[in-house]
Amino acid sequence: MRDPLTVLTDTFTSFLFGKVETTRLPVRTSTGQAQAVYLPTAAPGLGDSGVIIGREVYSGKGYIYDPFQLYGQQLPAPHWLVLGESGNGKSALEKTYVLRQLRFRDRQVVVLDAQGEDGVGEWNLIAEELGITPIRLDPMAALDHGIRLNPLDPAITTTGQLALLRTIIEVAMGHGLDERSGFALKVAHAYVNETIVERQPVLTDIVERLRHPEPESAEAMNVAIDDVRAWGLDVALVLDRLVDGDLRGMFDGPTTVGIDLDAPLIVFDLSHIDRNSIAMPILMAIVGVWLEHTWIRPDRKKRIFLVEEAWHIINSPFVAQLFQRLLKFGRRLGLSFVAVVHHLSDVVDGAAAREAAAILKMASTRTIYAQKADEARATGRVLGLPRWAVEIIPSLTPGIAVWDVNGNVQVVKHLITETERPLVFTDRAMTESSTDHLTDDALRAAELEAEERAAAFMEQHIGDSSESTVA
Repeated sequence: MRDPLTVLTDTFTSFLFGKVETTRLPVRTSTGQAQAVYLPTAAPGLGDSGVIIGREVYSGKGYIYDPFQLYGQQLPAPHWLVLGESGNGKSALEKTYVLRQLRFRDRQVVVLDAQGEDGVGEWNLIAEELGITPIRLDPMAALDHGIRLNPLDPAITTTGQLALLRTIIEVAMGHGLDERSGFALKVAHAYVNETIVERQPVLTDIVERLRHPEPESAEAMNVAIDDVRAWGLDVALVLDRLVDGDLRGMFDGPTTVGIDLDAPLIVFDLSHIDRNSIAMPILMAIVGVWLEHTWIRPDRKKRIFLVEEAWHIINSPFVAQLFQRLLKFGRRLGLSFVAVVHHLSDVVDGAAAREAAAILKMASTRTIYAQKADEARATGRVLGLPRWAVEIIPSLTPGIAVWDVNGNVQVVKHLITETERPLVFTDRAMTESSTDHLTDDALRAAELEAEERAAAFMEQHIGDSSESTVA
């Protein structure tokens, strides 16, 4: 029962100003029915400091990500895995991410560019825009005074040189070195480093010493000199491929003078190398170790090492072991490793499953673009994604991905500015979807369609209050 003074006041107010209040009866309903009226609360973001990626699909909030800002607080490691089939926006994400990171003065990026068109890598346009010349590793160009990287560069420690030589040989042979071959390589490498001081030692010196070992190396082990020569024969044949074979010219001489390791962006153009040949993982190993000893320094810079076609690393046990060490070492010096892979099954079911699992475990950030249903389920099992995220992956349209940042799972639409668009969407008709070249209206229509499809999925599959909280 309302008191008379309140009734009188309301009557007088209504007379002067009209009715200003309506009586609303309570409604009793379920969360499944009320979700259309009371929108679900969006998951918390990652903070407001770092690089803008785009917007979170369900809430519309801006999505900001930076492994250097999050490391130690929300991220145990700054490394990042990007997955998805061609034509869904992986390349665009990588390029805009690098361009936006380079706006910070304490950032530096190395890209291993394994794809290309028209004789150049796909990062060539961005490099040109920034006034940078890519380091193009090409066997044909190397014979005509092209770029060389020396595995025996004095900038690399002797331990690093020997580890790199072993990896090159093991990748080429497809199995590990036995003790005898390892001994022959070790004594040849030690002799070359001790005796050649007036110039950079090169692979030809190692091959020559393996073919003609010193008597002292045999005497040290109390074996015949012919035995040491026989132990090193297979090793010499493998290294000879780098000297006189299909990789001739790139690694059999002193490192090219003038490679600018202080540039904000360093692009290694590997597009002239057959991606399916044994040369690619060998290149990955040489570049990785060379960078470890010449590029990563304790100078407070934040470094990003982005690798296209990273399955060449993760799928080789010997190369993967080198990169595991690089990741562990680099984390202390501000290194974020970004691996781009099409299918996770390419690596988890490969020869290096154990090494792949270790590298994947180091990647606290995972970005998954559209995959087929079977691949999405396999990816979800390996990465521990929630059920709703796994089920939505096959329906994602280009530019939209599931982001898992150390358990914070959201669906994010990558946004590209008009300034970035000409640099990001290069002519890749054979590998990218035609949606990359749609008009703005068509792109917006595709976005709306994807968002409506996602909303319908959420309404159908996430109806109870507990799952709404996860979403």
